[in-house]
Amino acid sequence: MKVLVTGSAGFIGSRVSERLLDRGDEVVGLDILSTYYDVQLKKDRLAKIKDRKGFTEARIDLADRNAMVKLFSDHKFDGVINLAAQAGVRHSLEAPHDYVDSNLVGFVNILEGCRQSGVKHLVFASSSSVYGTNAHMPFSEHDRVDHPISLYAASKRANELMAHTYAHLFGFACSGLRFFTVYGPWGRPDMALFLFTKAILAGEPIDVFNNGQMKRSFTYIDDIVEGVIRTLDTPPQPKPVSGDFEDPASSATAPFRVFNIGSDNAVGLMHYIEVLEENIGIKAIKNMLPMQPGDVAATWANVDDLREAVGYHPTTTVEEGVKRFVEWYREYYKV
Repeated sequence: MKVLVTGSAGFIGSRVSERLLDRGDEVVGLDILSTYYDVQLKKDRLAKIKDRKGFTEARIDLADRNAMVKLFSDHKFDGVINLAAQAGVRHSLEAPHDYVDSNLVGFVNILEGCRQSGVKHLVFASSSSVYGTNAHMPFSEHDRVDHPISLYAASKRANELMAHTYAHLFGFACSGLRFFTVYGPWGRPDMALFLFTKAILAGEPIDVFNNGQMKRSFTYIDDIVEGVIRTLDTPPQPKPVSGDFEDPASSATAPFRVFNIGSDNAVGLMHYIEVLEENIGIKAIKNMLPMQPGDVAATWANVDDLREAVGYHPTTTVEEGVKRFVEWYREYYKV
């Protein structure tokens, strides 16, 4: 296939691009190399794939309508994997327009490109953040998600609604993936594992929010990438309504699905820190803090639907995943 991967210099996008190239697909990788975090890390991720056979780089901003129109007219994509977005819950409290430009305007440009050029399947990144104040655990795609508590989460929920509308009106398949706390080598420097590792090695305290009373479905990058590729290969079909109400995770009128993608095991933050301490060989100095605005105390993924639909089965334990991350971090930063 010929696949457009947006966010190809990002944590997930670079690995997805790598796996697609490994199996012989042609990849056009779109990334603007934003300065939200270390651009050199993005360049180093991109360096692993940019010279490979079948890869074409597109240095384009998703929000640039004319450039996006030209991209879709210059290439005939079989599939699109949209992983480019303005990420980060806390940043959305400080710079809301960044999220509107990338996550809303940019996503419309993706949808329009798919519509106008006959793309068969769009797979796009949503987020576990859409569950907001939902207290039902584990989080299920069949629950309502009407109460997001950050603009980032609201923008991701908007993407799901926009994608369903386009799938309904124009008939191309759309699959939304709600990612749960992805970690691993080449990860994002604004995520907890990266921040904790850097601070511990420097002998500095780490900020532990909600006094450590947090749980997350920490999910290793390789398990995420496997699920993304399997989803691309399995376009959804309309699903007949059973009973009086339509299922929030599917559609009776459109080839549309929303899936959780993550570990089906919620791990306590303090255990996560303990595993990190063991692998670094240093005890962390912990700065215990209250909950931050826009954050949630727990995420826990029910992945039964993705398992049934594409055979998704995450296998990497936190113990193994954190070990691999620390090894990569020491090598990359020469620590």
